[in-house]
Amino acid sequence: MKSFKNLVTIFSSVFITLFALFIVLLFIVWHFVLDLPDHEQLINYEPPMVTRVYASNGRLISEYAAEQRSFVPLESVPQIVIDSFLAAEDKNFYKHIGIDFTSIIRAIKRNLNNLSGRPEGASTITQQVAKNFFLSRELSYKRKFKEVLLALRIEQILDKDKILELYLNQIYLGYRSYGIAAASLNYFNKSLNELSISEAAFLAALPKAPNNYHPIRKKKAAVGRRNWVIKRLLQERIITREQYLKAKSSELLTIERKELKPVEAQYFLEDVRKELVEKYGEDKLYKGGLTVKSSLDPRLQKIADNTLKTGLINYDIRHGWRGPLANVNIKDTTLKRDLASISIPEAFPNWKAAVVVHLDEVGANIFIDNDQYGRINLKDLKWARQWRRNQYLGPPIKNPKDVLAVGDIIYVEDKFEKEDSVEYGELPLFNLRQFPDINGAIIALDPHTGRIFAVSGGISFNKSEFNRANQAFRQPGSAFKPFVYLTALEKGFAPNAKILDAPFVIDQGADLGKWSPTNYSNKFYGLSTMRLGLEKSRNLMTIRLAQMVGIESIVNKATKLNISDNLDPVLSMALGAGETTLQRLTVAYAMLVNGGKKIAPSLIDRVQNRNGETIEKHDNRLCINCSIENLDPTLEPEIVNTQEQIIDPVHAYQVVSMLEGAVLRGTGKKVSVIKKPLAGKTGTTNDSNDTWFIGFSPDLVVGIYVGFDTPKSLGPRETGASVASPIFRDFMYLALEKKEVAPFRIPSKAQLVKINLKTGEIANKNDKDIILEAFVSDSKVNEFIKEKSSSKLENDIQGFGGLY
Repeated sequence: MKSFKNLVTIFSSVFITLFALFIVLLFIVWHFVLDLPDHEQLINYEPPMVTRVYASNGRLISEYAAEQRSFVPLESVPQIVIDSFLAAEDKNFYKHIGIDFTSIIRAIKRNLNNLSGRPEGASTITQQVAKNFFLSRELSYKRKFKEVLLALRIEQILDKDKILELYLNQIYLGYRSYGIAAASLNYFNKSLNELSISEAAFLAALPKAPNNYHPIRKKKAAVGRRNWVIKRLLQERIITREQYLKAKSSELLTIERKELKPVEAQYFLEDVRKELVEKYGEDKLYKGGLTVKSSLDPRLQKIADNTLKTGLINYDIRHGWRGPLANVNIKDTTLKRDLASISIPEAFPNWKAAVVVHLDEVGANIFIDNDQYGRINLKDLKWARQWRRNQYLGPPIKNPKDVLAVGDIIYVEDKFEKEDSVEYGELPLFNLRQFPDINGAIIALDPHTGRIFAVSGGISFNKSEFNRANQAFRQPGSAFKPFVYLTALEKGFAPNAKILDAPFVIDQGADLGKWSPTNYSNKFYGLSTMRLGLEKSRNLMTIRLAQMVGIESIVNKATKLNISDNLDPVLSMALGAGETTLQRLTVAYAMLVNGGKKIAPSLIDRVQNRNGETIEKHDNRLCINCSIENLDPTLEPEIVNTQEQIIDPVHAYQVVSMLEGAVLRGTGKKVSVIKKPLAGKTGTTNDSNDTWFIGFSPDLVVGIYVGFDTPKSLGPRETGASVASPIFRDFMYLALEKKEVAPFRIPSKAQLVKINLKTGEIANKNDKDIILEAFVSDSKVNEFIKEKSSSKLENDIQGFGGLY
């Protein structure tokens, strides 16, 4: 009886103890459960992915990413990669419930035998997903317990394939690689389906500690760990013994990932980046995995960059030498160090830093930072007359000492010409260079859609990210005049209407004195046709024309074409005194050549999300018979043009025709050497502070702006014709090279009449200078003349219309 009581007492004690332990355990579990993160977010988890930007030809031109990661669905992962990770990390993955009791027991035994060493874990792939997504990397029992609970929960809401997919795309594998796809590229420059057994095994060897198995710094450890994974593949009967031996004996060779060969379009890409951030936010840009098809034409972008740089250098050379970068004592032994401190402008990668080590009567010897010697001949220093204020030049160069001194550090460029030099033998020849003080911009776009093909906002993005194509507001000068003439045409004037070119004075009022503009030539030419006034860029004719049609009408037209938002209704605006940007003005010209249809500039053709769904596209025109599902092979696709008509097509063509004349006979004549249908207009502001040329072919519009960032004169003889139009000419020559260019499109409603170019009258059969002038049918010109004839302006106008 006593023994029975003792037994009951013992049983009761054990029960109470176990119950108490159960309560404590339950409390602990409940405490941890309450503290667990929301694991259900994995159901809709979207990993951070790279946003990629492509040029119009499909070439990858930029990537934006917080992490270099590409998400690969499990069905696209090669089986050898899956098997390698399972063999290395969790062979029972498809059998356990989230935790592997066999592995836990094995790990406990090993830890008991190695009490002084680092504890060995037994984490399953599911546990690693729990840790990588929700927990820190601290080594503690608390963190491990949370990991186990989360793994059990994850197994309840996700199937095994989804868990494995998340693991393979989230795991960090070193080399800045998140996920197996990025690692495959970064270690071996291969896509996943190109990996060999040994390469797949190496990637599977990395999750435990990527830094401990660095393939170069810790190659022995890396090979050992890789071979262990290969052995596991053999043990699991995934590979044959022959494959095992071949993989194990293979050299571990990493191949540096081929860097994206960039298209030099930094200003373009920065504008794309800003637009994407504005529309979708930084998270979407850097983590959203967007696919962006841009309008960039790499060929035209390269031409734009090169011609702009060449034009700026040519201007800079015309205005002299501003001196060396520095001067050093060549007797010191630090020449290499002195040269190494000189950075080469990224805009001119072929330039080199050099120091002058000897001067004589016919040239200079230089030392270059790669232990090379060279020579600059006197004739190649002739341009380097001293720069003086207001862009004037010092005396002609007669001796190299007029330009350089021993110890001068300068930029040079290979001359790539062979010249005999008896005294100096085979020294390579160089040209003296200096970084231009002037700056500018160029933009090229499609006049029919507004798609921007190329843009360069300055000579060097690294020196200045300020985009002079769309951020610099400057006066366009005479480049604005076409819109004065357009307004006059819309008011009923005709291209052969005659305007008086004579002195003009107007009292500005409010103590501002009298304003008396002049022509650039300071001459007066009497009655001249509107066409001649625009072709020759006559200021006085333009002012009179603006006074006739009303400056308010011109301002309204400029606003409608988005040239400017805040032009003052004063006559000086007709000569381009209001401010605009190169991009705005170029788009306005585009609306002339496209027949008067409204367009907006665009950098992005299409944006797709990570699932390939289009979320934005630039061209929203309706296309009939374009759907693949409803495609009728008997019908041609038809695009319905929904663009707003904001200029009458005939008036637009009249301006285009006059601007074509400006290239053939007027201020843009330097462009005519291309011998293709081109039109355009120069622009020069007061004191030559800003110079412009905006021009076009029937399907390409290009704008050029050149000026100093801090406005000052480009020089007394510098104009849009001397500075900007050569850049346009060189661009168009290369852009249209080997291309047939059709004539400008003439609207069907235009009435063409043979006109004597000089007199503006209907041409006689014996006249030599004859052009086909476009007129508007059923013109109401006579009503307009009748209205104006009662004013004091009646002597300024003659011969409107009537020449049909």
